[in-house]
Amino acid sequence: MAQKLKTDWILFSTIVLMVLFGALMIYSASSVVAEIKMGSSYYFAVRQLVWIAIAIPLMMFMKRVNYRKLQTPAVAFTSMGLVMILLAIVYFADPRQHRWIRVGPGGLQPSEFAKPALALFLAYFIALRSRAINSRFTLFPAFLALGFVTMAVVVADLGTAIVLVGTAAVVFIVAGLEPRYIMLAGVMGLVGCCGAVAAKPYRLVRVISYMDPEFKVVDKVDTHGWIRAQMKKSITARDTNYQTEQAKIAVGSGGPVGVGLMQGRQKLFYLPEAHTDTIYAVVGEEFGIFGSTGLLIGFVVILWRGIRAALLIPDDFGRYLALGITTMLVIQAFFNMSVVLGMVPTKGIPLPMISFGGSSLLVTLASLGILLNVSEHAG
Repeated sequence: MAQKLKTDWILFSTIVLMVLFGALMIYSASSVVAEIKMGSSYYFAVRQLVWIAIAIPLMMFMKRVNYRKLQTPAVAFTSMGLVMILLAIVYFADPRQHRWIRVGPGGLQPSEFAKPALALFLAYFIALRSRAINSRFTLFPAFLALGFVTMAVVVADLGTAIVLVGTAAVVFIVAGLEPRYIMLAGVMGLVGCCGAVAAKPYRLVRVISYMDPEFKVVDKVDTHGWIRAQMKKSITARDTNYQTEQAKIAVGSGGPVGVGLMQGRQKLFYLPEAHTDTIYAVVGEEFGIFGSTGLLIGFVVILWRGIRAALLIPDDFGRYLALGITTMLVIQAFFNMSVVLGMVPTKGIPLPMISFGGSSLLVTLASLGILLNVSEHAG
């Protein structure tokens, strides 16, 4: 008789609470703006609830499907192939931003789907080659796949590309990658990141404005003025530190306990993307240090349960799958929070389960459904 699996209620309850809290914060962050621009204060909140109604059943479905059924070349390679096709389509379908494939009134963001696809591929491939992880026959195809998907994503979304590379790095290190390869990969990643920043003027502005706002170092290094000339090609408001400054004001205004739900002021046309990328600042203003710390603890719980599942699961595929999904979500969450708190240069990236966005919510809850399944098998 098959053993009945026990739901990881700690992880499950944390996910549900965070999704519901996210819906509440989206309404609080967007109601006034939505009323003025869209004619209904519930515009974004209702759309998020629709996505929740789709994403929760998807999570429960992935929770019930034995994760070992995903350990096939068909799943690993087909998911990566489909993501690459979607990324190619979005490049031409959205020639300006290369981000969205419009479907009716909404849209899909292919770069979001690259995250679970890469986690599945890495888990399958590394489990298959775990005894020869440092062989060139393992590293070359793995780095080739990672390089292709990262280059396709970084065209429009550097933040997601960083999440992908960070996830792959953690999985490979845990799998036993030798230090010399870790150093080589680190150098290549740093060079690639610098190239991606230099290629887009608005990225360059953000990094320089954060690292060297008075150009003291830049002028010494770049005597020919190439960096300044490149930065002048970007003249939009989103290329300044305005977003970070407003986010800091919001967090600082919250104090220990916050100004109260719906009472925040920075979301009223001061804080850009209040219901998406900077929603953590709204949480800080309205619920204070206690509220923002509570949300941080939610992601720490996910980290704890994910690492626990990876340690207790008996097979390599389950271990690397749990590790990849957990790393992917936690890196993204901490990255978003760090941007809001001014700890890293400004970069648009959603806060999982909290920010408005259908593609992000679908991907996050589907991935967490798989993590729940692994956790249940881990005991």
